[in-house]
Amino acid sequence: MIPEEKLQSVIARFEAVQSEMNADIPRERFVQLSREYAELSPVAETIGKLIAARREYSDAEQLLRVKDMAEMAREEMDRLNELLPQLEHDVEIMLLPKDAADERNVILEVRAGTGGDEAALFAGDLFRMYERYAASQGWKVELIAASPGEVGGYKEIIAEISGAGVYAKLKFESGVHRVQRVPVTERGGRIHTSAATVAVLPEPEEVDVEIADKDLRIDVFRASGAGGQHVNKTESAVRITHLPTGIVVSQQDEKSQHKNKARAMQILRAKLFDAERERVDKERAANRKGQVGSGDRSERIRTYNFPQSRVTDHRINLTLHKLTEVLEGEALGELIAALIAEDQAARLAAMEEEA
Repeated sequence: MIPEEKLQSVIARFEAVQSEMNADIPRERFVQLSREYAELSPVAETIGKLIAARREYSDAEQLLRVKDMAEMAREEMDRLNELLPQLEHDVEIMLLPKDAADERNVILEVRAGTGGDEAALFAGDLFRMYERYAASQGWKVELIAASPGEVGGYKEIIAEISGAGVYAKLKFESGVHRVQRVPVTERGGRIHTSAATVAVLPEPEEVDVEIADKDLRIDVFRASGAGGQHVNKTESAVRITHLPTGIVVSQQDEKSQHKNKARAMQILRAKLFDAERERVDKERAANRKGQVGSGDRSERIRTYNFPQSRVTDHRINLTLHKLTEVLEGEALGELIAALIAEDQAARLAAMEEEA
């Protein structure tokens, strides 16, 4: 049972935020408080229901002693015995420490892995799945770079996805996605296995990552691929190497060298931020124990089996026979919701062990 003092402290903070927002305060402070208010509002509402239900239960216990009211009191207690555990659980989940990056936009990278042309086609399928899911969430998808496959799809595609709570929902998509199907080019009807790697990087604020000029080597070169004479004559493509880590980012999709450099720095900043978060996570044994999967990008996380029309997430042993709906982005939310629930349960169990 959550202590009453803890519940009241959250209510007190919510009321303090409300009070300060009604005062004459600078705009920056108001924006900051508005975010906190939006986060605390559903928590305070659920806590209010829990406190009220606890009081109702206490009142019903008192009524048990009144002869004419005992039966009604027992019925009320039976109802509350079903309601209270659910409210307690809801509040516990809401009070779990939040990932500071949950509300961030993300850089989504999808790369074809083993499987040649079929892997590139599958990478295209995955990117379209995320595009459709993003549209259903009201998020914006902006293409940063793409390297098309020989027969379709992509060898690599990078995009920015922006909106409310993007990283919170997409963070568990990082890893190796495997597909089992008969390729278009296969004449013998044999099932092939191919793979694509997905990386979901939370976008940092500039203050989150400091990059010194001396730590960068910036090379410019002529862009390759379609684009006519402009591509051949102008050194608009940019390659940035972060010397301390060896991370290399290239960008050539924009016609302007300045825009390509800005895009490359955006991706580099996200990669450095992600690497630092990963380093910190590895140092936290409790965090490792309380997360879904290993978090390793080389981990096989999901299989899309076309002959059986199924999708299996190996981290939580969940299989959905809704392959088409998942790839259309419609049923992807079911997988994401299950992964979030599993993560919350694991973190709750880890906290209870520590308590």
